[in-house]
This record gives sequence, C-alpha cells and structure tokens, in this order.
Amino acid sequence: MSSPTSILIVPGWRDSGPGHWQSLWAERLPSALRVVQDDWITPTRSAWVGQLEKTVLVAPHPVVIVAHSLGCIATTHMGAQAAAKVCGALLVAPADPERRAILSDFAPVPYAPLPYRSIVVASSNDPYCPIRLAGAYARAWGSEFVRLQNAGHINIDSGQGEWPLGWALLQSLDGSGAQMDVVHAAAGL
Repeated sequence: MSSPTSILIVPGWRDSGPGHWQSLWAERLPSALRVVQDDWITPTRSAWVGQLEKTVLVAPHPVVIVAHSLGCIATTHMGAQAAAKVCGALLVAPADPERRAILSDFAPVPYAPLPYRSIVVASSNDPYCPIRLAGAYARAWGSEFVRLQNAGHINIDSGQGEWPLGWALLQSLDGSGAQMDVVHAAAGL
C-alpha cells in the first residue's frame, strides 16, 4: 500500500466553476485541498504562488497537485521548500502568459526540470496555449506529455465534464488509487 497523499486542486485564471472537472473532482474528493486565490480576475505571480506555497506547506502528507491553465504556471514558479513537498503533478492545459496581457506577470515561464513526477496534458486546439508550446513546457519540465486531439482548453466549455481520462492520470500519479488519503482545508486557506 502506498503512503497517503494530499490532493491539491489548483484552478487557473477566473477559477474553475461548477461543472468544471476540477470542481467535480473536489466534490468526489471532499477532503481535497483547493487553492483559493484572493483575486481570480487580476492575478499576480507573487500572490498566486504565495497562496499555492502556503497551501502545499500546510498539507499533512506529500502533495499531488492537480492544476489547470494558469494554475500550472503558478505551480512551476513554486520555490524549493514547497516543491520539495510535492510528489506529483497533473498539469492540464497550461496557459501561455505571454498571450494575454493580464497574465504577463507570470512570464517568463520557468524552463527547468520539476523535482517531482509530472504529466502535462494539452489539446491540439487549445485557444490559450499552442500545442507546440505545451510540448516545449513538458520537455523543459521533464514531464510526461499527453496530447489530446481537439479537446479545447480541457474545461467545461470544451465539454470535458467529469473527464475520466484525467481521473485515470491522477490515479497513476497518486499511486494509491482508491486508497487516496486526502485532507480538507478551510476555505480561504
């Protein structure tokens, strides 16, 4: 049996609303931690990464991150202390912060290997990040790369719903399948 992990949901710009696979998974894993940002609309790297690091560091077990869009980029900006507590990351539909001025504070995106196992999932027609750039991120980060055909931004607008493939990828990262020991964090942590 694998050691317990804390599942950490890291939404992207403007949060992941009802029906988004991250929100559905949070309901399925009621004890999962969810990073809650003070400002979902005008994000700053220092605030977002600080909140993410704070949430990682209070988790009682090694952390498996489940990030979407700008949450992926915030994850790659984490400092060494927080990153050392991460044992895996599912990085879905990473954003390109150079494509939108409001996200430019997150540029440049780190191009260094991540110190934990990671999987980047990207779509051939994501309007927020070209597939070639997502592939370059995966190579730079040392991540496994899963390329989806015509899955948009891998969100509710592209019809993903529960997104069973992502759930299977999460379980492959966590290593304990149904035995996941997840923890609950107070809102606004």
